[in-house]
Amino acid sequence: MSETALSHYGQWGAVVIWIIIYGVFLLFLPFYKKSQRKPTTAYLAFVIAYAFEMFGIPMSMYFVAWAFGRNLPDGILWGHTLNQYIGNWGMYVCIVLSIIGGLLVIFGWRAIHKNYWRYESGEGKLVDAGIYKYMRHPQYTGFLLITLGMIFEWATIPLLIMWPILFTVYYRLARKEEQDMIREFGEQYVAYKKRTGMFLPKSPPL
Repeated sequence: MSETALSHYGQWGAVVIWIIIYGVFLLFLPFYKKSQRKPTTAYLAFVIAYAFEMFGIPMSMYFVAWAFGRNLPDGILWGHTLNQYIGNWGMYVCIVLSIIGGLLVIFGWRAIHKNYWRYESGEGKLVDAGIYKYMRHPQYTGFLLITLGMIFEWATIPLLIMWPILFTVYYRLARKEEQDMIREFGEQYVAYKKRTGMFLPKSPPL
Protein backbone atom coordinates (compact mmCIF):
# COMPACT_ATOMS: atom_id res chain seq x y z
CA MET A 1 0.00 0.00 0.00
CA SER A 2 1.42 3.40 -0.97
CA GLU A 3 2.17 5.87 1.79
CA THR A 4 -0.03 8.97 1.98
CA ALA A 5 -0.11 12.04 4.19
CA LEU A 6 -3.11 10.55 6.01
CA SER A 7 -0.93 7.69 7.28
CA HIS A 8 1.11 10.19 9.34
CA TYR A 9 -1.81 11.37 11.49
CA GLY A 10 -2.71 10.23 15.00
CA GLN A 11 0.79 10.94 16.36
CA TRP A 12 -0.33 12.60 19.58
CA GLY A 13 3.12 12.56 21.14
CA ALA A 14 4.37 14.64 18.22
CA VAL A 15 1.42 17.02 18.68
CA VAL A 16 2.43 17.64 22.30
CA ILE A 17 6.12 18.06 21.42
CA TRP A 18 5.42 20.64 18.70
CA ILE A 19 3.09 22.59 20.98
CA ILE A 20 5.80 22.70 23.65
CA ILE A 21 8.52 23.70 21.15
CA TYR A 22 6.57 26.68 19.82
CA GLY A 23 4.93 27.44 23.15
CA VAL A 24 8.31 28.01 24.80
CA PHE A 25 8.52 31.45 23.19
CA LEU A 26 5.59 32.56 25.36
CA LEU A 27 7.92 32.43 28.35
CA PHE A 28 9.54 35.60 27.00
CA LEU A 29 6.36 37.65 27.50
CA PRO A 30 5.24 39.53 30.64
CA PHE A 31 2.49 37.23 31.93
CA TYR A 32 1.54 39.71 34.65
CA LYS A 33 0.11 42.08 32.04
CA LYS A 34 -3.58 41.54 31.30
CA SER A 35 -3.05 42.96 27.82
CA GLN A 36 -0.95 39.91 26.93
CA ARG A 37 -3.71 37.39 27.59
CA LYS A 38 -5.60 37.76 24.31
CA PRO A 39 -2.56 37.66 21.97
CA THR A 40 -1.06 34.81 24.01
CA THR A 41 -4.29 32.84 23.66
CA ALA A 42 -4.48 33.59 19.94
CA TYR A 43 -0.87 32.51 19.34
CA LEU A 44 -1.27 29.33 21.38
CA ALA A 45 -4.51 28.48 19.54
CA PHE A 46 -2.64 28.91 16.25
CA VAL A 47 0.15 26.59 17.40
CA ILE A 48 -2.33 23.97 18.60
CA ALA A 49 -4.22 24.08 15.29
CA TYR A 50 -0.92 23.73 13.43
CA ALA A 51 0.21 20.73 15.48
CA PHE A 52 -3.20 19.04 15.28
CA GLU A 53 -3.36 19.45 11.50
CA MET A 54 0.21 18.25 11.03
CA PHE A 55 0.26 15.20 13.30
CA GLY A 56 -3.15 14.68 14.91
CA ILE A 57 -6.34 15.11 12.89
CA PRO A 58 -6.69 16.58 9.36
CA MET A 59 -9.43 19.02 10.38
CA SER A 60 -9.47 20.74 6.98
CA MET A 61 -9.99 17.41 5.26
CA TYR A 62 -12.91 16.54 7.51
CA PHE A 63 -14.46 19.97 7.02
CA VAL A 64 -14.29 19.70 3.24
CA ALA A 65 -15.70 16.17 3.33
CA TRP A 66 -18.58 17.33 5.56
CA ALA A 67 -19.34 20.54 3.65
CA PHE A 68 -18.99 19.24 0.10
CA GLY A 69 -19.42 15.52 0.48
CA ARG A 70 -16.05 14.63 -1.03
CA ASN A 71 -12.44 14.10 -0.08
CA LEU A 72 -9.63 16.16 -1.56
CA PRO A 73 -6.30 14.59 -2.45
CA ASP A 74 -3.10 15.12 -0.46
CA GLY A 75 -1.72 18.63 -0.82
CA ILE A 76 -5.04 20.46 -1.18
CA LEU A 77 -5.99 22.16 2.10
CA TRP A 78 -4.34 19.39 4.10
CA GLY A 79 -0.95 17.69 4.23
CA HIS A 80 2.01 19.56 2.74
CA THR A 81 -0.32 21.93 0.95
CA LEU A 82 2.30 23.91 -0.97
CA ASN A 83 4.56 20.99 -1.85
CA GLN A 84 3.07 20.61 -5.32
CA TYR A 85 3.94 24.24 -6.07
CA ILE A 86 7.24 24.94 -4.31
CA GLY A 87 8.45 21.49 -3.28
CA ASN A 88 10.25 21.39 0.07
CA TRP A 89 10.83 25.14 0.07
CA GLY A 90 7.79 25.58 2.30
CA MET A 91 9.56 23.60 5.01
CA TYR A 92 12.77 25.60 4.53
CA VAL A 93 10.90 28.91 4.68
CA CYS A 94 9.19 27.74 7.88
CA ILE A 95 12.53 26.90 9.47
CA VAL A 96 14.13 30.23 8.49
CA LEU A 97 11.15 32.33 9.62
CA SER A 98 10.92 30.37 12.88
CA ILE A 99 14.59 31.00 13.63
CA ILE A 100 14.39 34.71 12.78
CA GLY A 101 11.13 35.07 14.69
CA GLY A 102 12.49 33.21 17.71
CA LEU A 103 15.57 35.41 17.82
CA LEU A 104 13.43 38.55 17.66
CA VAL A 105 11.33 37.29 20.56
CA ILE A 106 14.38 36.42 22.67
CA PHE A 107 16.49 39.50 21.89
CA GLY A 108 13.45 41.73 22.32
CA TRP A 109 12.78 40.17 25.71
CA ARG A 110 16.40 40.60 26.82
CA ALA A 111 16.48 44.29 25.99
CA ILE A 112 13.11 45.27 27.40
CA HIS A 113 13.27 43.05 30.49
CA LYS A 114 16.58 44.55 31.54
CA ASN A 115 15.52 48.15 31.12
CA TYR A 116 11.74 48.27 31.54
CA TRP A 117 9.72 45.22 32.60
CA ARG A 118 11.55 44.60 35.85
CA TYR A 119 10.79 48.12 37.05
CA GLU A 120 7.53 49.33 38.54
CA SER A 121 5.39 51.59 36.36
CA GLY A 122 7.12 54.87 35.64
CA GLU A 123 10.57 53.75 36.76
CA GLY A 124 11.77 51.99 33.65
CA LYS A 125 13.50 53.80 30.82
CA LEU A 126 12.53 53.97 27.18
CA VAL A 127 14.16 51.07 25.34
CA ASP A 128 15.44 52.36 22.00
CA ALA A 129 18.69 50.41 21.57
CA GLY A 130 19.52 47.00 20.17
CA ILE A 131 16.74 45.55 18.05
CA TYR A 132 14.45 48.32 19.34
CA LYS A 133 16.59 50.80 17.45
CA TYR A 134 15.00 49.53 14.25
CA MET A 135 11.44 48.49 15.19
CA ARG A 136 9.10 49.21 18.07
CA HIS A 137 7.60 45.74 18.52
CA PRO A 138 10.20 43.11 17.58
CA GLN A 139 8.60 40.45 19.77
CA TYR A 140 5.28 40.75 18.01
CA THR A 141 7.09 40.66 14.67
CA GLY A 142 8.74 37.47 15.88
CA PHE A 143 5.45 35.77 16.69
CA LEU A 144 3.95 36.85 13.38
CA LEU A 145 6.96 35.48 11.46
CA ILE A 146 6.85 32.19 13.34
CA THR A 147 3.17 31.67 12.56
CA LEU A 148 3.59 32.83 8.96
CA GLY A 149 6.29 30.21 8.56
CA MET A 150 3.84 27.57 9.76
CA ILE A 151 1.51 28.50 6.92
CA PHE A 152 4.27 27.99 4.37
CA GLU A 153 4.81 24.54 5.89
CA TRP A 154 1.16 23.55 6.39
CA ALA A 155 -1.34 25.99 4.85
CA THR A 156 -4.68 24.66 6.06
CA ILE A 157 -8.12 26.22 6.48
CA PRO A 158 -7.83 27.02 10.23
CA LEU A 159 -4.39 28.61 9.83
CA LEU A 160 -5.44 30.70 6.83
CA ILE A 161 -8.41 31.99 8.82
CA MET A 162 -6.54 32.51 12.07
CA TRP A 163 -3.43 34.35 10.84
CA PRO A 164 -5.22 37.59 9.84
CA ILE A 165 -6.98 37.49 13.22
CA LEU A 166 -3.64 37.00 14.98
CA PHE A 167 -2.14 39.92 13.05
CA THR A 168 -5.10 42.13 14.00
CA VAL A 169 -4.76 41.21 17.68
CA TYR A 170 -1.05 42.09 17.73
CA TYR A 171 -1.60 45.28 15.72
CA ARG A 172 -4.26 46.52 18.14
CA LEU A 173 -2.11 45.61 21.13
CA ALA A 174 0.86 47.46 19.59
CA ARG A 175 -1.28 50.57 19.03
CA LYS A 176 -2.56 50.45 22.61
CA GLU A 177 0.94 50.03 24.05
CA GLU A 178 2.20 52.95 21.98
CA GLN A 179 -0.48 55.19 23.44
CA ASP A 180 0.59 54.05 26.92
CA MET A 181 4.23 54.83 26.08
CA ILE A 182 3.31 58.31 24.87
CA ARG A 183 1.56 58.97 28.17
CA GLU A 184 4.59 57.68 30.07
CA PHE A 185 7.47 59.14 28.04
CA GLY A 186 5.81 61.98 26.13
CA GLU A 187 7.77 63.61 23.31
CA GLN A 188 10.68 61.23 23.83
CA TYR A 189 8.52 58.35 22.61
CA VAL A 190 6.89 60.43 19.87
CA ALA A 191 10.36 61.15 18.45
CA TYR A 192 11.30 57.47 18.78
CA LYS A 193 8.10 56.46 17.00
CA LYS A 194 8.87 58.76 14.07
CA ARG A 195 12.25 57.18 13.39
CA THR A 196 11.27 53.52 13.73
CA GLY A 197 8.82 51.11 12.12
CA MET A 198 6.10 49.29 14.04
CA PHE A 199 6.81 45.69 13.01
CA LEU A 200 9.54 46.15 10.39
CA PRO A 201 12.54 48.49 10.12
CA LYS A 202 11.54 51.83 8.70
CA SER A 203 12.76 52.56 5.19
CA PRO A 204 15.20 55.49 5.05
CA PRO A 205 13.82 58.60 3.35
CA LEU A 206 14.64 58.89 -0.35
